[in-house]
Amino acid sequence: MTFVPTSDSLFFGRGDKNDPRLGELVKPATLSKLGAPTAGSTKLAILGYPDDDGIALNGGRPGAKEAPARIRQYLYKMTPPAILATHAESQKLELCDFGDLDCSSKTSPAELASRHETAREAVLKLLKNGFKTLTLGGGHDYGFPDAAAFCESCRPGVRPLVINFDAHLDVRPPDKGFHSGTPFHRLLTAFPEIDFLELGLQSQCNSAAHLAWAHERGVLASFQEDRLAAGESLTQVLHRFLGESALRARPTFLSIDIDGFSSSIAPGASQVWPTGFSADDFFDAFSWCMRRLDVRGVGIYEVSPKFDVDDRTSRLAALIAHRFMFQL
Repeated sequence: MTFVPTSDSLFFGRGDKNDPRLGELVKPATLSKLGAPTAGSTKLAILGYPDDDGIALNGGRPGAKEAPARIRQYLYKMTPPAILATHAESQKLELCDFGDLDCSSKTSPAELASRHETAREAVLKLLKNGFKTLTLGGGHDYGFPDAAAFCESCRPGVRPLVINFDAHLDVRPPDKGFHSGTPFHRLLTAFPEIDFLELGLQSQCNSAAHLAWAHERGVLASFQEDRLAAGESLTQVLHRFLGESALRARPTFLSIDIDGFSSSIAPGASQVWPTGFSADDFFDAFSWCMRRLDVRGVGIYEVSPKFDVDDRTSRLAALIAHRFMFQL
């Protein structure tokens, strides 16, 4: 199983030195030819998972397989910020697009597991070669290979931190197969010695049994309705949960399921509710994570363009990716 190169048509450019676009800065790349890093540079790898089989298996709305291309469409039309305005400055950030996981073969439980393993191996290889990773789903089942690769990449003695922005715990047991509801049951079983935060949970989306299972494993869980009733921002919750450990740059992976946002902001998701994050509250917390933590990977999942309105959700995902790129 391989990664298929991203279509040339998505690398947008105007050919105007006074109006550069990300499509002109991001370079196509292959996993078999990583190349030597440029001295003093930060390397970011972009990968897509055009696969919504895990969503369908969990009873969600298929459509997220279209997301990697649609997110890139808006991301690569964006302008780089002023800090990268000159050619010399832009060379300090290497942006490499490694294409999309090949999901063309017929789906079966074994095939989906094989795709997850291919994704995990790819992300692990990139992290070990000094890349930060930006992955575009696809179903949230890919939160497992992304987060597992991150945990594996951390050196011994370092306690990894995983933060999930989501309406769902996604800790369903995988006894009936892998799907978009199982990623963090798999992760916490495979890596019990990590710190794990769940932010934005909604009570109508999570069973008491799943919450009890998560609490037994030390998961810190914040429900959206409780946070709003207490008058806390997402950033305040993060500060309260992490405490003094946020004073050092801990290795961190951020998993962002787009259904954690209100449907008024993100209508194109595999599941939607009128309650959820506002853009301002989320981006304040996201920037806090980027300033305080050593964020080595971000995964954006469950954008479903076929249900979107004016591509609001794809644009939101592209904006999250843009903020990640330029707060590295």
